[in-house]
Amino acid sequence: MENWHKTGCVLCAQNCGLEIKVEDGRMVRVRPDKDNPRSKGYACRKGLNVTYHQYPADRITEPLKRVGDRFEPISWEQAVDEIAEKLQNLLDRHGPRCLAYMGGSAQGGHMEAGFGLGLIRALGSKYYYSSAGQEFSGVWWVYGRMLGRQYNVPIPDEHAADMLVGWGWNGMESHQMPRAPIVLKEFSKNPDKLLVSVDPRKSETAAVADIHLAVRPGTDALLARAMIALILDEGWENRQYLKDCVQGWERIRPWFENFDVKGALSVCGLDFETVREVCRLMTTRRWCLHPDLGIYMGRHSTLNSYLLSILGAVCGIFGVRGGNVIPGMVMPMGFHADERDPKTWRTTATNMPPAAAGSFPPAVMPEEILSGREDRLRAVIVSACNPLRAYPDTKAYEKAFNSLDLLVVNDIVLSETARHAHYVLPCRTFYEAWDTTFFPVTYPEVFLQLRRPVVDPPENCLEASQILTRIADRMGLIPEIPDDLQAAARGGSRLDFGARLMEYAGRVPEALQRMPFVLAKTLGQTWDSAACAGLWGLLATAPKSFQKNAAREGFASGPDQGDRIFQALLDRPEGLWVGKADADNPMAGIRTESGKIEVFIPELEEGVRGLNPENEARDLQMPDDFPLILNAGRHMKYNANTLMRNPEWNRGKRACTVTLSPADAEALSLADGDPVRVVTKAGSQTGELEVSNRVRTGMVLVPHGFGLIYNGKMYGINVNDLTDAAHRDPLGTPMHRFLPCRIEPARR
Repeated sequence: MENWHKTGCVLCAQNCGLEIKVEDGRMVRVRPDKDNPRSKGYACRKGLNVTYHQYPADRITEPLKRVGDRFEPISWEQAVDEIAEKLQNLLDRHGPRCLAYMGGSAQGGHMEAGFGLGLIRALGSKYYYSSAGQEFSGVWWVYGRMLGRQYNVPIPDEHAADMLVGWGWNGMESHQMPRAPIVLKEFSKNPDKLLVSVDPRKSETAAVADIHLAVRPGTDALLARAMIALILDEGWENRQYLKDCVQGWERIRPWFENFDVKGALSVCGLDFETVREVCRLMTTRRWCLHPDLGIYMGRHSTLNSYLLSILGAVCGIFGVRGGNVIPGMVMPMGFHADERDPKTWRTTATNMPPAAAGSFPPAVMPEEILSGREDRLRAVIVSACNPLRAYPDTKAYEKAFNSLDLLVVNDIVLSETARHAHYVLPCRTFYEAWDTTFFPVTYPEVFLQLRRPVVDPPENCLEASQILTRIADRMGLIPEIPDDLQAAARGGSRLDFGARLMEYAGRVPEALQRMPFVLAKTLGQTWDSAACAGLWGLLATAPKSFQKNAAREGFASGPDQGDRIFQALLDRPEGLWVGKADADNPMAGIRTESGKIEVFIPELEEGVRGLNPENEARDLQMPDDFPLILNAGRHMKYNANTLMRNPEWNRGKRACTVTLSPADAEALSLADGDPVRVVTKAGSQTGELEVSNRVRTGMVLVPHGFGLIYNGKMYGINVNDLTDAAHRDPLGTPMHRFLPCRIEPARR
């Protein structure tokens, strides 16, 4: 048993518990961890194949510098010296708006974000781009207005619900909640529960649902407005809840009165009586809502989220057990950034705010680099992501990144993005390093797992947190650390070190502003982990809200509470419940000025009022040259962002196909297995046709996470060669789930 190591999956936000067998210093076998209290022995095939992530053929193990059209290995000292000098020169000439940090959003490690943000903030910049901005700008902005904080994401309290509504979500394939396939099957099979799926196609989730509303693509917002209006027509709204818990309802109620519900549902392609029954269930059952990218990255992205939130408020599901609740958090997923505050930065070329809890949308970065403005982006540090395969409009990104004065990429491989960098810095994998994640996906319990190294890293590979610390140190951003503090870090107790650290911070106020780096240079050097040291510091200085949650879980209050939690994490490598939200007061997470759900958002009034059957019927007419709708980013068992580069993990699977309905294939005289070309305004890609009854007529499905260059050969379709960065919501979310396209036969 000593060769089996408890850890977690790093390929999606559920981080299911895993046990990994190591022989001769190499990971050789993976199995689910039955002791993990959150995943309870569940893991999907992605996690069970995580060795393909750990051992890519294109691993880099030393710093690389671009010299002409090739890379040359250099020392860490040279790399850090040159990067620091170039950064300082750019900042001196152009000011802090020339610099951006892109990262902090890895599915397997979040500690790097504190160091990346710490670095650019110390240099005066606020430009932070992440995958949160890619997917959640609209919905998190709505939550910021309605619930008081952009990171206050109300998760479904599915275990206390008797009906689950998945809207734009295919949890059987994409998870997005712990043990999602098991949970969905339990709802489907339990005679006392109901599973409802709102999805244009018969997805794997819709196939097991009790009710499937096969909404016409692009009409989710119209459907939500119609459902609210129908509930009001019937007098089914939760009036007591609206009175006690909602602010601004009477101001928006007229938006839904005298609305043509039947006309709207006709445009949506849905039967009135079926929708009416779902509305009746929503107003009589204890239900929770699980929206996902079909909403967030669909047509009318922000309006989708706004109207679904109003629907939930009308039914009284927010802040209610069995409804949608704001979970307890060890660390919020970002920070609140209200664009109405004059101190909040906007992008200079596109005037975009950081709507996704402080994160700017990656869709606008190419324009910010290529604007030609004096205050344009000129230097970007990329860490823990692969923009040239993860974000829209690959051609625009290539052009933009090639024009930068400085592009630094931290990665474990020479990725598609790294190939355009000036410097590529080799990272440890998540199985060679200490790290954790803070995804708040459970209620009322708060889960945390401190993953530790399973295998040793190559000699010259560092944590991303350590790399960012070296750059900060070289740029003179870390105050001098006294010998006695270093000595306390090397020996003695953590509590003694903490006391000396606070004394030092009291004498040197700058140390508080640079605390992640101070910890990295003290405890982090002793432990060979800036991330682990940063987590200890975070727990030791946790906000009172987390301290109260931790006390409810049995970690008694006191100055050493954070250290005791840290020790428990060391003692329990499978992870543990470190806190419990106040389930007796599920409205406690609301942080609005009124203390209620504030449903009136003036900026969206015109958009809501303009949603009517006539306008939508007109606007949904597809152009002759692009008559089909591409879902650019299909979730499957066979893709994991760009983290699984070796195609061998999918040997024998139809992992990357262009999927059409039988009717569309027949109309185009195409057969299953034919080579076809997908054409959009942005470009074209060729792939193998798959004909499936699960696809709605008029739709095309192409998965994300492919088009990777491995052993010198690109395999699969790079879906972002088909996406246009300008095809986005007003808050920057790309509308990847509604992209006009056409299909043509291709030569074999």
